Amino acid sequence: MACLFCRIVNGDIPAQVVYRGPEVTAFRDINPQAPIHVLVVPNRHIESISELGSADAALLGQLIEVANGLARQEGIAESGYRLVTNRGPDAGQTVAHLHFHLLGGRAMSWPPG
Repeated sequence: MACLFCRIVNGDIPAQVVYRGPEVTAFRDINPQAPIHVLVVPNRHIESISELGSADAALLGQLIEVANGLARQEGIAESGYRLVTNRGPDAGQTVAHLHFHLLGGRAMSWPPG
């Protein structure tokens, strides 16, 4: 069975999709941690950031480009936003599919977590 995010990308599970392209999909998190909380994922299954190599540079660039475009679209580009990925359970990765959290719309604290 495909992972949760693969099923969302394939349209098997409904989601509030805010961007869909040939390589990247973005959708609203169902448990938002900020007023704006969008997940930006590659359409092909990649378990985590640690699986990326030099051959994935273009995909990584697209993920960031989509996140930056969504930050502008959501009105948080000027005030600031956080773009985060987690790798492994100790970092808080709960779905084994690479994803970036685009978070904004409120002041963020530091250190996170």
